[in-house]
Amino acid sequence: MPARALQSGPIHPAETLRQLANEARTWALRLELPRLAARVTLHWHARLRTTAGVARLDCAVILLNPRLLAFPDELARTFLHELAHLVAHARNPRRLIDPHGPEWKEACRHLGLADEKRCHTLPLAAPRRMARNYLYHCPSCRREVARVRPFRRSEACLICCKTHARGSYDRRFRFLPGKVPSAHHSLRQPELFRL
Repeated sequence: MPARALQSGPIHPAETLRQLANEARTWALRLELPRLAARVTLHWHARLRTTAGVARLDCAVILLNPRLLAFPDELARTFLHELAHLVAHARNPRRLIDPHGPEWKEACRHLGLADEKRCHTLPLAAPRRMARNYLYHCPSCRREVARVRPFRRSEACLICCKTHARGSYDRRFRFLPGKVPSAHHSLRQPELFRL
């Protein structure tokens, strides 16, 4: 745990963020990830209600819930949890990895979080129930995904990509809008014409 990242006494949000950013750079250099050390930044994100933190993999940004300032120990743990996402992604840059899979767990162990859980139990705020009006399905495994917001870009089924494309993105498994077509409406090719 980053004992020197958070000093005792009154917590100032900007100073805490600066200390955690320095700690992130130190960890990245210690884990031999200089590109991550150069890119990683941290921000408070006031719109986070029930989420303690978010790691943005594309730009190496860690967003933290400002309500964590009331829980200094959990702030440090959440910081390391999100940093582990960035470390796992930096170690596997060209692969789709499960957000809380083995690569992330290994990064957690290297950061001193031996048995880190996927979710927190902090009393941050009561969750809002949002209607999931956007429905998508995988054309291969027929798995349905309901979302609050539409996908901004092409997204593929991770399970199918892992199973059939060795973890790489494959457009055959892109999510299609709408429900899975029912069995009696789907057109199946005769056995003779299957490739």
